[in-house]
Amino acid sequence: MTSFQVCLVCAGNICRSPIAEVVFRRRLADAGLDQLVTVESAGTGGWHEGEPADPRAVRTLSANGYDGSQHCARQFQPAWFERYDLVLALDSANVADLERIAPDAEARRKIRMLGSYVPGRDGAAMERYDVPDPYYGGDDGFDHVLRLVEAAATGFVDDMRSRLGS
Repeated sequence: MTSFQVCLVCAGNICRSPIAEVVFRRRLADAGLDQLVTVESAGTGGWHEGEPADPRAVRTLSANGYDGSQHCARQFQPAWFERYDLVLALDSANVADLERIAPDAEARRKIRMLGSYVPGRDGAAMERYDVPDPYYGGDDGFDHVLRLVEAAATGFVDDMRSRLGS
């Protein structure tokens, strides 16, 4: 039975958050926490709703042993704050967008930067927590996103173990 629900949020839900969703799911499964933590993703905008992940994201995931082929983009809805325990934004602009649509202070408390889970980033400036959007760049930007997400996944799994007593 799932006891903790997480949504990973970027702008369009075709690059960063799908990469994060795939990596976090794998890491949680490897840690034996996949039955306790559900991970989904969404975008703050609806431009790509219903589309698969960007082909560069899928290629990057595949080249690193992950399967990102089943993704379908969707837009985060204000009512979803009710269902999620944690909403992880990929950058500070996504945080601002989420805070703007959050219905109340309780919902805003659920928002956190995904990059804050990268080990060694405690106390760093908010900008250093951003996972940069690779959409307008080349494949190397997607590789960089994957490395940041994998580092954050390590800290996230440790946090979930602590929270869930596993």
